[in-house]
Amino acid sequence: MDCETNAEVTRRDEQPPAAPAARASRRQFVKVGVCGLAGLAAAGGAAYYLRRRVESLPSAEVFKGDAPQGELWRAWQARGWVTEARHYLKLGRNVQCKMCPNQCLLEPEDRSHCRTRVNKDGTLYTLAYGNPCAMHVDPIEKKPLFHFLPGTTAFSLATAGCVYRCLNCQNWDISQAKPEETKNPNGEPQRLDAEALETLRRVDPERVSLFPDDAVALAEHFRTPSIAYTYSEPIAWYEYMFDTASRAKAHSVKNLWITCGSIQEEPLVELCRVIDAANVNLKGFEPEVYRKLNAGSLEPILNTLKTLKREGVWFEVTNLVVPTYTDDLEMIRRMCEWLAANLGPDYPLHFSRFHPDHKLTHLPPTPVDILLQARDLARACGLHYVYIGNVRDVEGAETTYCPGCRNAVIERTGFYVRTTRLQDGRCASCGTPIAGVWSG
Repeated sequence: MDCETNAEVTRRDEQPPAAPAARASRRQFVKVGVCGLAGLAAAGGAAYYLRRRVESLPSAEVFKGDAPQGELWRAWQARGWVTEARHYLKLGRNVQCKMCPNQCLLEPEDRSHCRTRVNKDGTLYTLAYGNPCAMHVDPIEKKPLFHFLPGTTAFSLATAGCVYRCLNCQNWDISQAKPEETKNPNGEPQRLDAEALETLRRVDPERVSLFPDDAVALAEHFRTPSIAYTYSEPIAWYEYMFDTASRAKAHSVKNLWITCGSIQEEPLVELCRVIDAANVNLKGFEPEVYRKLNAGSLEPILNTLKTLKREGVWFEVTNLVVPTYTDDLEMIRRMCEWLAANLGPDYPLHFSRFHPDHKLTHLPPTPVDILLQARDLARACGLHYVYIGNVRDVEGAETTYCPGCRNAVIERTGFYVRTTRLQDGRCASCGTPIAGVWSG
């Protein structure tokens, strides 16, 4: 999701080999905590690759010769934390990942830009499978999703890794980590499932496994209607997300994809079969600024939004307003005009306040006045549902208003719903339909 400077990215050959069983940081331990769970009392298709031999396309910088070796690799396999990747090309002994626009071209023993994929003897493997480094039960409004089952909770999980290098990343300690830097495959294996909750205090979050069936079982145990793939960037651990979502769908558990949206068309369409809602972080609308802030490209994100609409997946858009980067009101106006013209007025837009973190600690928080002006611009462009997040004491910042009579239909405080005035998805005052998914 978020990230590291280009200067660091270019020095791959100076990086030391993966340390065996590196231990998680205290913050990572707390995130797993033991996952925050103690306090809260596939159908998935076989892995495959594309066998077409095509001309290799430009790829991102990769970690040369950085795949896990020897005992570490064997231990990762023994834990079940490695599986063949989906969506890639075999090019002799080399492979090219076709999951995201980075299109990493890997020689044997190379590691991908997202840190989760390695080439072993001409086969692409993911190291991020069944080994989450962050788990929690969250309000769905935290994602943020305001028009999808409001007031419910989501079992949320993440592994290490990200396709981006965002300067402002709030979860950089996992998004910019290798899976081996957040998990330890040594010692007695531990598998977290509903039965293990009875002995939760003895679970070691560095060693615990959570496979797709286990994640579904925990969601059912905690009676969360949905599972959220979040915190880092789920595109980097697509196989784990896809298999879990497939099994969840078979159990009538909803799936939420919280993402930067930088993904190729083929895996995106495949994913649309098993996810129910998404929040896409549209991190700006000026290509050069977008590249400087995130080390990514804008166009694939716009395509993702149009594809989600075409495939019938409910989604909401978040725009983090970063001072000196994405706080230009003219750029915001053009973004809102594009959203209205290409997606229509009914997909919610969340303007989020920036707080200094990672590599942008020298910047101030976003002035509230800029956020208010951005909201006014979005409404003037015809968007019906516009919110301001990460702020306090701003009247109506997170209130859903009826586009017909302008009465409040959902009022929120922070991540929690205070009042709802909806009847079968319509405004209780005037009967205007309110776009969204209001029942499971």
